[in-house]
Amino acid sequence: MFCRFLAGRTNKFPPWNGIRMINKRAVDILLVLLILLDVIYDVVIFSSPQTWFRVIHGTPLDDPEGLLRRTAAGWAAFALWQIVALIRWKEHRHWLMLVAGIRWTEIFADWTYVYFAQHLTTVGRIGLLSAGPINFLTGWFFYRSYFKAAPSDANRV
Repeated sequence: MFCRFLAGRTNKFPPWNGIRMINKRAVDILLVLLILLDVIYDVVIFSSPQTWFRVIHGTPLDDPEGLLRRTAAGWAAFALWQIVALIRWKEHRHWLMLVAGIRWTEIFADWTYVYFAQHLTTVGRIGLLSAGPINFLTGWFFYRSYFKAAPSDANRV
């Protein structure tokens, strides 16, 4: 009872919901890492698409329809919305759910890429096969964090 009184007086929205804790620092760190990853993809693909093909496929650049750059534009959108989430999620937790959805849109994309790609390097194959589970787990983390960031019952409006 006394703890509830103190929590209500010291912080309108405590970093806990019942006994579940949200690690704000972990959320921020993961968002920053995902932003950096997506920005690195964009920088490499837009400035040197031949580097992407060499590292992932082991072949010279062959993308006459520009699908690689289209994919990079999608990653740029991911970076943009993750930056917004990083700035806004502590006041508006729904941004965590948006990031979860963004990550989950990519769960099967890279496995499809592996299935249809005619040439892949070992680095490319490992990176693409690991991307699906990583996106699933990061999406799950942000999904769970959305609920953990909810105000306790005592502080709901």
